[in-house]
Amino acid sequence: MEQFLNINTIKFDKNGLVPAITQDAETGDILMFAWMNRESLEKTLETRVMTYWSRSRGKLWVKGESSGNTQEVRKVFIDCDEDVILFKVDQKGMQASCHKGYRSCFYREIDPDDGTYSVIAEKVFDPDDVYKK
Repeated sequence: MEQFLNINTIKFDKNGLVPAITQDAETGDILMFAWMNRESLEKTLETRVMTYWSRSRGKLWVKGESSGNTQEVRKVFIDCDEDVILFKVDQKGMQASCHKGYRSCFYREIDPDDGTYSVIAEKVFDPDDVYKK
């Protein structure tokens, strides 16, 4: 049974934000986690390009606006409590979603036995070259 998503049923937190998980549509790899407000969600659904709310900058943030590493929406899922959104995307550009130069923001693995972590991925680009300030 098809139903239409009413954006008003999404449970934004007290700051007007909802968690957004971004996953590679082909590989299933989790690329990143970020926050969205109502405006960024509406813009994402309208343009099919991931747009987030940057808490540190206090403004909308179109993924890839600086780096060219955009994320095109293929599918959108909402969890059972309507308080988390999952986006399956095609990663464009250098195939990297992390501002530190990695394909995924989850490039470190923590050993649950001793709490140490290891970098488990190779950098796709040098952030100093991409984000010249």
